[in-house]
Amino acid sequence: MKSTIIKITAALFLSAVVFSCQKEKKETENELSVDFEKFTLDNGLDVIFHTDHSDPVVSVALTFHVGSAREKEGRTGFAHLFEHLLFLESENLGKGGLDKLSSRVGGSGANGSTSRDRTNYYQTVPNDALEKMLWAEADKLGFFINTVTDEVLAKEKQVVKNEKRQSVDNNPYGHTNYVIGKSLYPTEHPYNWQVIGSLEDLQNATLEDVKEFYRKWYVPNNATLVVAGDFDTTQAKEWVEKYFGEIKRGKEITRLSKNIPVLNETKKLYYEDNFARLPQLRLTWPTVENYNDDSYALDVLAEYLSEGKKAPFYKVLVEEKELAPNVFMFNSTSELSGEFSLITRAYPGKNLNDVQAAVNEAFLKFENEGISEQDLNRIKIGIETQFYNGLSSVLGKAFQLAQYNIFADDPGFINKDIKNILAVTTDDVKRVYEKYIKGKNHIVTSFVPRGQSELIVEGSEMAEVVEEKIVQGAEDEFVLPESTEYEKTPSNFDRSQEPPYGKSPETKVPVVWNETLNNGIDVFGIVNDELPLVQFNLKIKGGLLLDNPEKVGVANLLADMMTKGTKNKTTEELEEAINELGATINVNARSQSIEIFGNTLARNYDKTMALVKEILLEPRWDEKELELLKQQTISGIIQSQASPNAIANNKFSELVYGKDHILSHNISGTESSVQSITMDDLKAYYDNNLSPSMANFYIVGDIAQGNVITSLKDIETSWESKEVNIPEYSLPEAVSSSKIYFYDVPNAKQSVLRIGHLSMPITDEEYYPATVMNYILGGGGFASRLTQELREGKGYTYGIRSGFNGTDISGTFGIFSGVRSNITYEAIALIKDIMEKYPDTFTDKDLETTKGFLLKSNARAFETLGAKLNALQNIGDYNWDSDYVKQREAIVNAMTIDEIKRLASAYVNPDKMIYLVVGDAATQLDRLKALGYGDPIRLN
Repeated sequence: MKSTIIKITAALFLSAVVFSCQKEKKETENELSVDFEKFTLDNGLDVIFHTDHSDPVVSVALTFHVGSAREKEGRTGFAHLFEHLLFLESENLGKGGLDKLSSRVGGSGANGSTSRDRTNYYQTVPNDALEKMLWAEADKLGFFINTVTDEVLAKEKQVVKNEKRQSVDNNPYGHTNYVIGKSLYPTEHPYNWQVIGSLEDLQNATLEDVKEFYRKWYVPNNATLVVAGDFDTTQAKEWVEKYFGEIKRGKEITRLSKNIPVLNETKKLYYEDNFARLPQLRLTWPTVENYNDDSYALDVLAEYLSEGKKAPFYKVLVEEKELAPNVFMFNSTSELSGEFSLITRAYPGKNLNDVQAAVNEAFLKFENEGISEQDLNRIKIGIETQFYNGLSSVLGKAFQLAQYNIFADDPGFINKDIKNILAVTTDDVKRVYEKYIKGKNHIVTSFVPRGQSELIVEGSEMAEVVEEKIVQGAEDEFVLPESTEYEKTPSNFDRSQEPPYGKSPETKVPVVWNETLNNGIDVFGIVNDELPLVQFNLKIKGGLLLDNPEKVGVANLLADMMTKGTKNKTTEELEEAINELGATINVNARSQSIEIFGNTLARNYDKTMALVKEILLEPRWDEKELELLKQQTISGIIQSQASPNAIANNKFSELVYGKDHILSHNISGTESSVQSITMDDLKAYYDNNLSPSMANFYIVGDIAQGNVITSLKDIETSWESKEVNIPEYSLPEAVSSSKIYFYDVPNAKQSVLRIGHLSMPITDEEYYPATVMNYILGGGGFASRLTQELREGKGYTYGIRSGFNGTDISGTFGIFSGVRSNITYEAIALIKDIMEKYPDTFTDKDLETTKGFLLKSNARAFETLGAKLNALQNIGDYNWDSDYVKQREAIVNAMTIDEIKRLASAYVNPDKMIYLVVGDAATQLDRLKALGYGDPIRLN
């Protein structure tokens, strides 16, 4: 969803990767060169080009050096509010702005993010739309502010406030960052407030405030434009100069100085959280800013202390004391300062004073033992693999180039970054611990379930948190006019003319190879040597489908157990073996499969597969690990019982599939079912259900077909096939008349909506045509009716979507959203109205938009390793042809308005739906009777 608030950190700096200017390109056997070219327009706009001709796509990223740290006290949230506004109307794009354009050209969806220190706008499009995107981005920079009116501002305030409710107010532990920010940073410090701001400040924002912010910060000399992908740089320079060159330079902007807070004492605060079910302890120390020499050693310290079975904190808190299922630590750096954080959610009822004592013990353990050279090298190689993964898309490269340009004044700063991380020593890690952590004042927060203040850390004071009250009619009403009169900004050419497309790109369908091993495993692969990486997935049919309905959770626990050691390796030894390769091996249970996913450097692929063989064929069956996993799983189940979104997902599955169907269950099981599971249950599932005859192996990356087959020889000869029968469950009858179901979460700040019904499998011939039909309804993001009317027209929600979700088993059609509590009825009534009118209001323009997006977006279909792996899985799972993307193009081309109407009438009937609301019953339940579907049925 647009406007995810993120911070792009310097965590992508570590690798033997060189960013260099084209004139200084280095190419050695062990270096990957990512060339770039930088130039600056007369108005101060920094422009960076990176070419990559592997796929016919191009990413455009426009980043401004302004975030919440540049706001005024009392006007917080402006940077983020502005990010929203810039996706709306501009003078020459018209209403819908970049969102509508993105849909037409087959883009990934125009998006953006805001941090303390920067705001960025980005998307990836087929390369024939590059000139259109440069035209559009320039319109936002120089030809936008006159289109913002009081009505537009009023609407977008509601959208942003809904985002805050969704991500903060209605979320377990959502207020933690607010409490820490207010305590760690003085009132005058620009990090004292949160990026999203406060509801009060957002409401108080005036049109003049907005214009003042724009004129100061949204100027060329405060921006970086990155173009990355398959394009002609000479032509692109001409376009950049044409569209951006005449935009006037702004006033000179002075950088903020680093500002690391000093704590005179350790501050302890607590809060009783309405949505928490587990007590959470969080400790935060002030540290250093981006690229400070000490930041690298702090990164290593955080990972060493908390990641994996060998980590001191895992040893003490999880294994020895059994106080918590896990511990997370990280060093987060920003432009002005940094924060070193520890977060752990204890088991239900555990006293956080005991957790604090265990934390102190774990630190003492580290002081006595330190970090070894072997562990230091293990951490470094893991980060190398992460870095290569970050380069798998042109957008990932664009992000990094912009990041370094803005905060290090040099896109090529990665060269220094690499030297800094490679220079970290074990003495450095110990030194930064003693300098910033040991015995130093910090912030301690105890977030506990409501009514459990006895669990807080001793000496804590209650934190001040502003909770919104649910009041009917509390929000201002607004009406957006059909059109707005405004003065147009002069230009030296006619900007109202949208540039033409370039040469239309051909979808590059990669070559797929396929072999079947003697034991029945089907192997599918794509060779791709753009990066020295390999990704694979061994997918074994079954998963939840093979669980006993009376003891759900066995498949999930078995998957977790498979990485808890092997016959010849303890859990710790297995983790260490994986980490030393810079690899990732995860085993996950899903509703219809158990999957072993791997990601590794190509040079370490064979060694990684040797470990996969051990995991698959030589499980350890450690009773202590099983008990620990059961504790962790039950803890997660308990916490999910207070999460409105988790509740909605679980209850919707129950209502759609009926309680007798296995897919009505959450794969984790229940507290009681997990508690009853024994090692014998896991062994029985393993012996009876894991068979190569049920498995497909998918692999993409820098490895040849022959090498893949050779790497599977041991598994082929050692894993014997057996007969496995997946039970068939009867499906409930179709919904004959709509009913409303309500799950009460007292004081919920939003109502979570799930509306839909049981639908068809993905293998049904109407499945893909139905997804085409749904694009304008709710599958097309900002091109969809649901988004345009509920978010853009009314400000009821931060996001809403609809879609079909099927496999080779019947799935669902659903509409998903979280809406402001006090308009729950109005939102559902509007959704119902949109569905009713959809078949008869679908236009030629809608069909053109649908076809344009679905056809042109195929240029992006195979860009990353993940995209290629997903395509392979579709081919293998459903027996589709390797060019199924091309076959879908034929379906789209043949689509007519009459066919859209038929499909909409068949699959989107509002009078034959399940309507589920998870929200505050005291204020919203009775109002839903007016929908005409009878009295809402209480689920709790």
